[in-house]
Amino acid sequence: MTTLIDGTYNSRDTGGMPLTGGGFTRHGVLYRSDALSTTTDAGLDAIAASPIGTIVDFRTESERAEAPNRLPSQHSFRVRELSLLEGAMTGAPAAGPSSTAGGTGAPDEETMRAMLARIPTLPVLYTAMLESAATAFAEVARVLVSPEDPDRPGVLVHCTAGKDRTGVATALLLDAAGADRAAIVADYAASERNLAGEWAERMLARARTWGVPLVPAITDLVTATPPSAMETALSWIDDRGGSASYLLDGGLAPAELDRLRERIAG
Repeated sequence: MTTLIDGTYNSRDTGGMPLTGGGFTRHGVLYRSDALSTTTDAGLDAIAASPIGTIVDFRTESERAEAPNRLPSQHSFRVRELSLLEGAMTGAPAAGPSSTAGGTGAPDEETMRAMLARIPTLPVLYTAMLESAATAFAEVARVLVSPEDPDRPGVLVHCTAGKDRTGVATALLLDAAGADRAAIVADYAASERNLAGEWAERMLARARTWGVPLVPAITDLVTATPPSAMETALSWIDDRGGSASYLLDGGLAPAELDRLRERIAG
């Protein structure tokens, strides 16, 4: 897949997705991406030429400080920082005199075993995210419903990889708007292919510098987007009344929900 914004690896417009009632999601409304810190000049031109006027950044403060976004200077963008800890790619494993081997800074065997035992699977990560972030996800919906600049009403949501925090958020919004479930899951699964190669190799190399063994639990967490993970997340939402009910419980008003559906589905 060719990324929408040059210099990123996992950017795309969610328009063109089939709706359960017929038709397709609208283009130019909801975009998703990995971090915009490596955006090239051509990528900046692509953003400037798009309808994007609002950026929702799910990264933590330390992630943003480590890799600041590059945005076009010719437009003023509204940036909403909604930090979600689940899925954050920041910081090395805790290390210090009591947790390292020979004071080298690499975690000792006992510390590493304890760390690996705490690594969640992607389904567990996503359900934990949903349990704690209903208010944040409802705020994303509200941003989409009420763009500040009517001439640039598009909203781009992103995190570091654009697969976990971004994947759950876009799936939730698309599902609430009536997008086809199979298409939502396929869109999520596409991120693994998009991130394969240079991006994945760089992130895994970073984990190695922290002394983290690249066991399947680590590589999956960093690079994978198995359909079953998103299916589990959507099933968790269904068990609690569905995506629309979830967003309403998070603080979205019924009129805002109607407007969300109108914005995405037309």
